[in-house]
Amino acid sequence: MLSTKTLSTAVSTIGTLTLLIVLLLLSPMATAQQAANNKFVVVLDAGHGGNDAGAIGVKGKEKNINLGVVLKLGKLIESNMPDVTVKYTRKKDVFVGLKERTEFAHKNNGNLFISVHANSISKKNKNRKTIKGASTYVLGTAKNAKNLEIAQRENSVITLEDDYNSKYEGFDPTSPESYIIFETMQNAFLDQSVSFAALVQNEMVDVAKRADRGVRQNGFYVLAYTGMPSVLVELDFICNPTQEKYMLSEKGQNEMAQAIYNAFVTYKASYDGKSEAIAAVRQAQAEAADYDEDKHVEEESDENNTSAVECGENTSKETTDNTVTTEPSGERIYKVQFMALPKKLGAKSKEYKGLSPVEVYYDKGYYKYTYGASRTREGIEDEFRKARKLFKDAFIIVMQDGKRVE
Repeated sequence: MLSTKTLSTAVSTIGTLTLLIVLLLLSPMATAQQAANNKFVVVLDAGHGGNDAGAIGVKGKEKNINLGVVLKLGKLIESNMPDVTVKYTRKKDVFVGLKERTEFAHKNNGNLFISVHANSISKKNKNRKTIKGASTYVLGTAKNAKNLEIAQRENSVITLEDDYNSKYEGFDPTSPESYIIFETMQNAFLDQSVSFAALVQNEMVDVAKRADRGVRQNGFYVLAYTGMPSVLVELDFICNPTQEKYMLSEKGQNEMAQAIYNAFVTYKASYDGKSEAIAAVRQAQAEAADYDEDKHVEEESDENNTSAVECGENTSKETTDNTVTTEPSGERIYKVQFMALPKKLGAKSKEYKGLSPVEVYYDKGYYKYTYGASRTREGIEDEFRKARKLFKDAFIIVMQDGKRVE
């Protein structure tokens, strides 16, 4: 049974969730305006700033590392990609609230949101001075206590703002109950976010020589409310003196900026429909899907209650609630994907809004729900039109052997 506090927190977030839905519905208008301007807009977000120093190292502060990398990344894009407009949530050492960052991204009709941070762990942790590696986050729920701790730390900056409880409609970054909202949110841009995150991870390993901590999901406010493909990059651990020295150095910041830039170049080429880039994006996404988070998290406990489905195993053969089916081997089937959630719903869930029968497949931490099935694209059009009336961001996919291929 939910506690009174839990119910109160969940209810208080309804207004915020409604705002997100409205923003998502408005996104086609933004897309049309961008097409007219013929400019791809990337929003660069240097985490923290001003009276919010972020994580503290032996000699440096996270806010300065973040800004240094973002400014170098922006300069690379502006110097080499004239068809891209760069917008910065901050270009100097000033405080910017999380809500202002997301509103800024919407106001500027962003196509991609990149938030840059430096990681850290508790002073009590025995691995504090040895832990290392880069990780890139997309929206999702924390799968363990340590990931929740990271989300709470990054989101806690809202407490520095006046009347934050009212401004953020009851969202309490220190309360696990507040993160219930992320369990019900549908991220229409998850696939694009994962694609870019996977490219970033590859480049951070190859170019910046960072240890690979993989693509992960977590409940970061700036990812939840941007309404566009969004990632949060944790460059490395500032609590490790060796990694801090690298991140503070000109060489280190140039290499990390170059890594993210390389990933962006490939992502943008894929966005523009260039076949080689599309293949590279798909390969990176496949590698991200194979990532085993537990093998790379030095600071986490050995106790692991993660279920097989959470570890990314193929669950397409589940039939316990009659919502999952297996396609004939090798056959390409067109379906309409209308919803993605971090939790599994029952066969007759009201969330389907009357669509039936509904199927579900598990991919990158989300249960993705589909309606209809046809061997041809033309044959799925009627189902697509029906689903689109109920779910504005429904789209057609191609499944083969229980996996999405297009």
